[in-house]
Amino acid sequence: MKTKQLVKLGIPAGPCTEEAQRLVAAGLTKAGVDVVDALRRVADAPGEFLQDERFATLAAAILAEREAHAFTPRDAPAPYQVWSGDHDMEPRALDQMRNACSLPVSVAGALMPDAHTGYGLPIGGVLATDNAVIPYAVGVDIACRMKLTVLDLPVDWLDTMQERLAAVLTRETRFGVGATHSRKQQHDVLDADWTVSPITQRLKDKAWAQLGTSGSGNHFVEFGSLTVSDPSVGLPVGQYLALLSHSGSRGTGAEVAGHYSKLARKLHPELPTSLAELSWLGLDTEEGQEYWAAMELMGQYAAANHAVIHRLVARALDVEVRLDIENHHNFAWRERHQLPDGTEREVVVHRKGATPAGEGVLGIIPGSMATPGYVVRGKGSAASLRSAAHGAGRCMSRTAARATCSWDEANAFLRDRRVTLLSAGLDEVPMVYKDIDAVMAAQQDLVDVLARFDPRVVRMAESGERPED
Repeated sequence: MKTKQLVKLGIPAGPCTEEAQRLVAAGLTKAGVDVVDALRRVADAPGEFLQDERFATLAAAILAEREAHAFTPRDAPAPYQVWSGDHDMEPRALDQMRNACSLPVSVAGALMPDAHTGYGLPIGGVLATDNAVIPYAVGVDIACRMKLTVLDLPVDWLDTMQERLAAVLTRETRFGVGATHSRKQQHDVLDADWTVSPITQRLKDKAWAQLGTSGSGNHFVEFGSLTVSDPSVGLPVGQYLALLSHSGSRGTGAEVAGHYSKLARKLHPELPTSLAELSWLGLDTEEGQEYWAAMELMGQYAAANHAVIHRLVARALDVEVRLDIENHHNFAWRERHQLPDGTEREVVVHRKGATPAGEGVLGIIPGSMATPGYVVRGKGSAASLRSAAHGAGRCMSRTAARATCSWDEANAFLRDRRVTLLSAGLDEVPMVYKDIDAVMAAQQDLVDVLARFDPRVVRMAESGERPED
């Protein structure tokens, strides 16, 4: 058996996997034992096999390895700063940020003003680690992404030609779990190396079928007006018709996240329950390198999804593109940073629901289906690890939204802002989000606003779809 297979069973790499391979080579399977089941049982409870003549050496090695790498809490969490503005931060999100900064591999963190509870790292959490990547600090929807395209159409089309715009969104976009186009789309990402991970290799055909589609939850494609206030965005000051989309790496990215999160947990059985979802993969290990390659491929794939969506819409309208702006969140980057301890070195920066905001870097921070979003330019704040919020951020869970919100209230809100909603769930109405302008006010030291996007024709997944955001 290969080392990777043994690690997946919970056997630590090194002397332990070497002993397991010796047992297999010595004919463990010939003794009438299912080798996979036997090794898994030893890995799960090594103390029960210390007197077993076949497995005692392996069991002792596993126990010794785990004792040597037993979790030792830090004296204090790695330093982190919270951008909360004048609103209260969700206590659970604060707890998750503190937990993330208590990991031995953590060196610094930051919590953005749109933060709310997530798996492991909170949404809106930024975490710098030392030579390690944490799958759940990247996120389940790897490389979830924003893309804004300014189209060469009169902005008054949002009123005079709204039915045509709505028809194009309905015809050219696909939403929801398992959504596909009837005809597979083409993009250069299909020529990339999909063998970097067994997950991406197995799911390449599924990824191809879903190319150019959007997920569910908070994913959307919408037309709106872009009001440019600073020409450094790439256009003169004025109003434009724009297309904005938000989605990620679809089902393939979710399976990559799930696979490597489980693997990381098996590699770190020493972590207490409160930290288990923050299990990491060392970038000097085969598993870490494999996840990193898969994550980067999912980044290319997410970008391709948006490229195809925008290409289909522009082609259907027979219109030229005047400007493109886009950015990832839910990703990890190797970056050089000035750290709170005064050192400057390369670290791995996880931005889970956070926008890259290096000096001069353009990004998009959306609101909700009926509140504005903003095109921003990063200020390169060292304290925030050159990051900013990725949206308004939820102030209400989906369960609470379905129990307390109503379509009567939501539709009145939409009418007041002249928004036509083609489809969405009640758990995505504007009332479930924080005030986007309060979020922007809380991060004036992180970004400058260059333009404002106001949604007018919005499409999201149909009500009842399982959220993928």
